[in-house]
Amino acid sequence: MKLKKLFKHSLLVILIISLNGCTEEFLDFFPEDKITSANFPVNEDDIKLLLDGLYGQLRENTLYDEGFFAFGVLDGATPNAFNWGNTALAQIGNGQLSATAGGIVTFRWTRSYEIIFRANYLLRVLDEVELSESSKTMYAAEARFLRGLAYATLVESYGGVPIVLGSITTEEARTIARSSADETWAQAISDYDFAIANLSAEAPQVGRATKGAAMAMKMRAYLYQGKFSEALTMANEIIALDKYSLFPSYEGLFQLAHENNQEVIFDIQYMRGENSQGTRLDQFTGTGTGSWTRGTRYVPTEDLVNAYERIDGSTGKYFESDIDLDNPYDGWDPRLKFTVVVPGSYYLGYRFPNYLYPGGAYNHPGNRIKHLSTRKYRVDNEADMPPTDQSDLNNIVIRYADILLTKAEALIETGGDVEEAVALINRIRTERDDVKISALPTGLSRDQAREKLRHERRIEFALEGLYWMDIKRWQKMDGYANRIYPVEVRDHNGSIIETKFPGGYKDYFNLLPIPNSELSLNENLEQNPGW
Repeated sequence: MKLKKLFKHSLLVILIISLNGCTEEFLDFFPEDKITSANFPVNEDDIKLLLDGLYGQLRENTLYDEGFFAFGVLDGATPNAFNWGNTALAQIGNGQLSATAGGIVTFRWTRSYEIIFRANYLLRVLDEVELSESSKTMYAAEARFLRGLAYATLVESYGGVPIVLGSITTEEARTIARSSADETWAQAISDYDFAIANLSAEAPQVGRATKGAAMAMKMRAYLYQGKFSEALTMANEIIALDKYSLFPSYEGLFQLAHENNQEVIFDIQYMRGENSQGTRLDQFTGTGTGSWTRGTRYVPTEDLVNAYERIDGSTGKYFESDIDLDNPYDGWDPRLKFTVVVPGSYYLGYRFPNYLYPGGAYNHPGNRIKHLSTRKYRVDNEADMPPTDQSDLNNIVIRYADILLTKAEALIETGGDVEEAVALINRIRTERDDVKISALPTGLSRDQAREKLRHERRIEFALEGLYWMDIKRWQKMDGYANRIYPVEVRDHNGSIIETKFPGGYKDYFNLLPIPNSELSLNENLEQNPGW
């Protein structure tokens, strides 16, 4: 059984396993060729193994209906992408989710508590192994950084949740109550603060947490709470590190050859292999070439494509414009070309719209959107395509562009200098070698700058999984979701195949329901309103 599969199903089950593994009472004689609580951990190598298992919990292997830090999967719950399967993630995106759904509703809860309990265990056993004080502090800081990620994910998804910082009994697990959202956020911030104080600017190993990563996630935690003054402070401190900068190629950001570049602040490491080190990204976010098993589940929508501007900064819906199929990206924001495959463009040697299944470059036959596909995260050379389910492209959790746009948004929302905010947005639009879009003009009002900022975030991070949280937090601020929904999803023939939130966006959708499996185990867990 793989280490990262030990904890499953519920908070209670996770607790029981943890308690069984942490007991101080064990037989005097135990097998020395097996890992037990009696002989593990005994040295620093064991601590590193525990830490590796903790980081391993960030990885996802299915990308089917889950979504923790999963590339574009979470965009399937937004107008950016369409999930053609009848899954919980699709239901989140179209307003049909119910409290009985599984998938992402239970996955985010379970995976977060797996991280929390593993982090708590690692923190507890640090005193049982001979370590230097500096090493002990470093391991503790990384464990708390990861625990902070878990609590932040929980509160983003469910609101306030039970806070567990150490070992608890089975009975306590059955009766523990939810803390408030403010208390849960405070716990995440506390964990990030400890990591910031005790981690170095450079990681001891590629992919591990750094001071900058902890600062960036703390900044995002403040942003998601609408605490813009605090987010601005954190953004300024990250910029002052003088460690990160925009990568000169937007296209290259999402290519294997440029992983861990100067724009990446924290990412999840993947590698090609048969032991679950890779992802199924090639399965669910790309275009098939010879078998439907290479099809896509999360496909860009016309609504996303229509949101891209022309290079001169003018707006105009792509699918309502005159497009030269021999030059389908000509005159449009270059990020469209690097993100979406559109009719007339080439991909893996095939030219769209030779897209209809079977034959040519096509999507999964179950997907009714056959004229669009994802290019971001994908290889353009079929010979470079990884074996099925073994994509080794890292998942970028947060990058420097997010720092700049967070600072711009914080300036706008705190009454700061609008011209400075616009200048930061313009850096995203003009500073890369392969993205040159007309700069936003000076003299924008605060309201105009806010709309430009929100547009820029949607386009810059398209299919990176951030738009879901942006929609929810902007809805709390000024009813943003009510202005963008309902959204029609159209197939390659122009027919409507789904309408997202046909009855309008309901505020209770800002939170997921507490999984029914958890409610059945603990009567003190209260369901979120509306579910």
